[in-house]
Amino acid sequence: MDIKVFGNDIEKALKSLKRQLQKEGLFREIKQRSFYEKPSEKDKRKRREAQKKRMKALKGRRISTRTD
Repeated sequence: MDIKVFGNDIEKALKSLKRQLQKEGLFREIKQRSFYEKPSEKDKRKRREAQKKRMKALKGRRISTRTD
């Protein structure tokens, strides 16, 4: 990962770094790994996340077939 600083604007570089890390899910993973998660809870969470992902994909595909 590369973050370039232009004109000593460190604030902007930090902001873009945080945005990139957030996009990659690093903060979420750190939070999850800070506590032990039972295997059954892990499976439930993964199923929930997969369902959320499927619903989000379906939402984008829905095309209105209504004609007035």
